[in-house]
Amino acid sequence: MKVLITGGTGYIGSHVVVELLEQGHEVEIIDNLINSKITVLDQIEKITGKKPTFHQVDLLDQPALEEVLTNTHFDLVMHFAGLKSVAESVEQPLKYYSNNITGTINLLSVMQKTEVYNFIFSSSATVYGDQGTGECVETMPTGTGITNPYGKTKYMIEEILKDLAVANPNFNIVALRYFNPIGNHSSGLIGEDPNGIPNNLMPYIMKVAKGELKELSIFGNDYDTDDGTCLRDFIHVVDLAKGHLAAINGLKPGFTTYNLGTGMPTSVLQMVNAFEKISGKSLPHKFAERRPGDLAILYANPSKAKTELNWQTELTVEDAIKDTLTFLAQPQNNP
Repeated sequence: MKVLITGGTGYIGSHVVVELLEQGHEVEIIDNLINSKITVLDQIEKITGKKPTFHQVDLLDQPALEEVLTNTHFDLVMHFAGLKSVAESVEQPLKYYSNNITGTINLLSVMQKTEVYNFIFSSSATVYGDQGTGECVETMPTGTGITNPYGKTKYMIEEILKDLAVANPNFNIVALRYFNPIGNHSSGLIGEDPNGIPNNLMPYIMKVAKGELKELSIFGNDYDTDDGTCLRDFIHVVDLAKGHLAAINGLKPGFTTYNLGTGMPTSVLQMVNAFEKISGKSLPHKFAERRPGDLAILYANPSKAKTELNWQTELTVEDAIKDTLTFLAQPQNNP
């Protein structure tokens, strides 16, 4: 298949690009590089022996987007491009609504115009809001109790996709609800290396381990969990990437959702302790106030993806930490 990846030089997008190329698909990437690096393309080529075609385009620039999809007919679009910091979205909601929602509408409008109807969307477990149980199943209602604008943009986009699938039956749409991706490709050549201060746990741990940041702030140690820190479903990004290839087989008329997670939550403090044990190094950390919008417990019930897509996770938190240390040891990631 000829696949267009938006956000393809980003953390998750780049790992999906690698999996697609290794399975023989042709890939082109759209990215505006605001939270990724162009050098990722060289790393992808080192891993796969292939360098995908790249377009530096912002999804808010609809004419440039239309040019890309007019010049090449794609069989499938996978959409990863979007802002993703929970805390920043609380501080700058207009930025998130504009970028994430308008960018997606532009993309879908151009797809409809150029008759590209297969679409896989990078959604999030945040669409479930606070269900009270911690375990999330696709049949649960969404959109209620979402505590931050980032999560609301994912919910709103899912609603747009539902309406589009009804209005235009040609569309085959899958929304993949991610939990907490960590780790990187076992080569250490690509990984999560955001510009500026990280928003997610593992890259923050990495920057502390490298000495770039003084210590890790653990936001809240008074949650109703065994050790007081948040419980999350940490999924190895390679398992997550393979979930996207499995989702290609799940494309069918209408709108379908799948959870991509392990179903086994790990606390933030357990993650820190595991990193210290595997790396053999102390990780300076402190407890800080809870972040606005964080939930105490959130994890997947992944049985639908296992049943319908024949997909399940194979890698562990420990695997992710080992791969992160391999990434950390690369000269370009350890100045």
